[in-house]
Amino acid sequence: MNMTYEEILSLPPFGVDKEDKRRILAEGLLELTKHHMAVCNPYRNVLKALGWQAAHMRDDNCRLEEIPFLPVRIFKEMELKSVPSEDVFKLMTSSGTSGQSVSRIFLDKGTSAAQQKTLVRIVSDFMGSARLPMVIVDCPSVVKNRAMFSARGAGVLGFSIFGRKKIYALDNDMRLDVEGLRAFLQEHQGEKILLFGFTFMVWQYFYKALREVAAKGERLDLSNALLIHGGGWKKLTQEAVSTEKFKNALREVCGLNQVADYYGMAEQTGCVYMECEKGHLHASTYSDVIMRRAKDFSVCNVGEKGMIQVLSLLPRSYPGHSLLTEDEGVLLGIDDCPCGRKGKYFKVLGRMKHAEIRGCSDTYASGI
Repeated sequence: MNMTYEEILSLPPFGVDKEDKRRILAEGLLELTKHHMAVCNPYRNVLKALGWQAAHMRDDNCRLEEIPFLPVRIFKEMELKSVPSEDVFKLMTSSGTSGQSVSRIFLDKGTSAAQQKTLVRIVSDFMGSARLPMVIVDCPSVVKNRAMFSARGAGVLGFSIFGRKKIYALDNDMRLDVEGLRAFLQEHQGEKILLFGFTFMVWQYFYKALREVAAKGERLDLSNALLIHGGGWKKLTQEAVSTEKFKNALREVCGLNQVADYYGMAEQTGCVYMECEKGHLHASTYSDVIMRRAKDFSVCNVGEKGMIQVLSLLPRSYPGHSLLTEDEGVLLGIDDCPCGRKGKYFKVLGRMKHAEIRGCSDTYASGI
């Protein structure tokens, strides 16, 4: 008998053995595929066009690799929802630069609540359950519309649950609020502080501003802080900013020692892939990744570069449970990361050639 998503959420986020996880995911994803085929006509038509029928998917012997996937870009081209329009609670849009179409993700209350619960389960494993004083490296206007969220706004609001007292580090003109930050750090001196922001924005508006402050003789001390960041590296790669350079520069300018990247997307909000202490991204109990060869979509071996497919048990109000992204990555191993967490761990290599810039950071960067 299939487990409910609530039952699966009660399992440890990084403590389920490989075979047990494969069985749970295969059963859950097969059920989701059949659910979306039954209630979402465009999804059913896409699968039929690909030659997929419900009869192809056997309950007793379904393999993860056989779950059909959609190209993530399809959400820019089609309206895909598995709930009546009156049940849509939130509309979320992916990042999109001017002139580009954006993905539209339809959420009902159940899926929206599951996203938040899942995020809490995953991130708490890395930072603990205590809520911390929080500095959001963004501007207040990013969360102005609660009914229709950008991926950036959804990320800020989602991670805000980990903060017990929050300030925005930037004003609406993207200038660092030095006085506000200084006062906040003095108020919480000696306490652990959480920083959250999107990668390019942390670099462009936080690090560079702190560097200017340091050049004037003042060093704002963030040695007791944890930075969680994500949302695209393409623009920083163009500026020759590697992961190591990013971390070293922040350590030098403000003493920041703990920096964790994460991989995630609007089309599967909630199921983020967090970077562990060893620098590896981890798939949780509730999600998975498969690397596929671009020439024929066959499954890559461990250590082989391929296109990243992301799988999640979360999306029920729209058919986003199995998606082929436009990113390349390498599976590094399963159940044997030196950090001790079980599950697949991997590395993202970047956008595929000719793919659109669409990470939250990269989208903002392309507009300035």
